[in-house]
Amino acid sequence: MTAIKTLFSTVLISLALLLSATASALEVGDQAPGFSLQATDGKTYSLEQFHNKQAIVIAWYPKAFTSGCTIECKSLAQNGHLLKRLDVTYFMASVDALEDNQAFAEENDADFPLLSDPSKKVAKAYDVLALYGLPKRHTIYIGKDGKVLFIDRAINAATSAEDMAAKLEELGIPARQTS
Repeated sequence: MTAIKTLFSTVLISLALLLSATASALEVGDQAPGFSLQATDGKTYSLEQFHNKQAIVIAWYPKAFTSGCTIECKSLAQNGHLLKRLDVTYFMASVDALEDNQAFAEENDADFPLLSDPSKKVAKAYDVLALYGLPKRHTIYIGKDGKVLFIDRAINAATSAEDMAAKLEELGIPARQTS
């Protein structure tokens, strides 16, 4: 009987932990977690610097130099003009070291910043960190007000840029004002 009680207690504790993790998951309408991350262009970007100025997109990817991530990065590099015409700043982000992301960006002709989160704190806050320690391929759309507009969990790496541009237009992100 005590083995059954122990098993039952273990199941209840596991369920409680699972529910508490699910309850804290990032959802549409939530305030996006703040961040300050180094990027491949030598700058440090923060959520705060875009507040009330511009929407942002963060395309989380598992690991630099892997097949799917390379395909996604090339999509954004080759079709970035679709995003650059909109009033948005977009990033790819991973938990790779900055040096790895810089080499990855250079190899794939990325003309946009890749963010590095080697501490994994931001990936955890954005609820994209998988149990195996790498980010899931999720794209987070954040409005000017800092609220999550959409979370895309079904990424097609090959059409990433086209899909992002279409989603941004669907979300009502306006065209960039030319000066």
